Amino acid sequence: MKLPFQTDPFVAFRYELHRFPELSGQETQTQQRIRAFISLFDPADITPIGGTGLLVRYGTGTGTGGPVTLIRADIDALPIPETNTFAHQSRHERVSHKCGHDGHTAILVRLAASLHASPIATGLVYLLFQPAEETGEGADLVLHDNAFRALRPPDRVFALHNLPGFAEGVIVCKPGLFTASVSGMDIRFTGHVSHAAEPENGNNPAYAMAEFVLQSRALQQPDPQLDTFALITPVQTTMSDWSYGVSPGTGQVHLTLRSRTPARMDDLKKQIGQLLDTLADAHKLVIDSTDVQPFYATENDADAVDQIRNCAETLGFPYQELTQPFRWGEDFGLFTQHFRGAMFGIGAGEDSPALHNDDYDFNDNLIEPAARLFRALIDLKHT
Repeated sequence: MKLPFQTDPFVAFRYELHRFPELSGQETQTQQRIRAFISLFDPADITPIGGTGLLVRYGTGTGTGGPVTLIRADIDALPIPETNTFAHQSRHERVSHKCGHDGHTAILVRLAASLHASPIATGLVYLLFQPAEETGEGADLVLHDNAFRALRPPDRVFALHNLPGFAEGVIVCKPGLFTASVSGMDIRFTGHVSHAAEPENGNNPAYAMAEFVLQSRALQQPDPQLDTFALITPVQTTMSDWSYGVSPGTGQVHLTLRSRTPARMDDLKKQIGQLLDTLADAHKLVIDSTDVQPFYATENDADAVDQIRNCAETLGFPYQELTQPFRWGEDFGLFTQHFRGAMFGIGAGEDSPALHNDDYDFNDNLIEPAARLFRALIDLKHT
């Protein structure tokens, strides 16, 4: 079955994904929808992977012959209520595609249609529909899945992200560091509960928590152009169930940490640990910290970036090289720790709402050019 090289069916598919978003690790219906639609384009194989993801193969190469290219799209949504009122608005309360992963998925299915219409001549191409990017868990789940371990390792890995604030369709990339190292940190402060009228009979951690939040600011280096860049963002503080008659004995502070390199991240965590030790001694508290949702920095291979630039220019797409990495995290960074490859951005429009905003929506005009760029990257090695 050959379908015309047109975008409309893929926009309709994107709208369906947008109407029925699913959170990280819960993408069961999304997985089924992708499988049903991509089956129209006769892949050589479709394999569940990473729990709720799919690995789709094109090409029939066996043994060690021919190149292997993997192209990844993320498929999960966010716990953000949608404020848009268009026809394809989310039908799941407090869940929506506010990072454009519905669009990234549609791009990869559009690429599948191209691979079906014009099969590769040599090697293998894997299209990875990866779950749980937003929590930083999906890449690790895929890489440790037996289905992935059984593959011949990819020679190249590519991914993209749409970029609000950049001119529509501009290809954005840079060699080296592309996205930051990011880690969550949950810190639990434990003292002793008491009557609110007799706080001296307990140990309320509130003041230590407040001191920590204020003093941690001194550990930051907010200039992203510096190698010592470090950003600490408090995202939530909680204490035990409130009652005006109770002085609580426990509390938690939740942070997001960002740095340019894993080494700088390790140093930042060490500094935070030293500050917490000091506060624990001063306030006679037990303080424990746990790292959560780590994202490795995305390190773009220079040759892969050259391929992206050359393909963009050949296609007549505008190209912009970043002067500094993005501060947000991307779990595609784990792939670049193991394989040569690169992530690039594609501009979503200078007036587009920002990622993770409640009025954001993916720009459908990006589906066709992004799929064409991926196809050009494939054809560099598979013809």
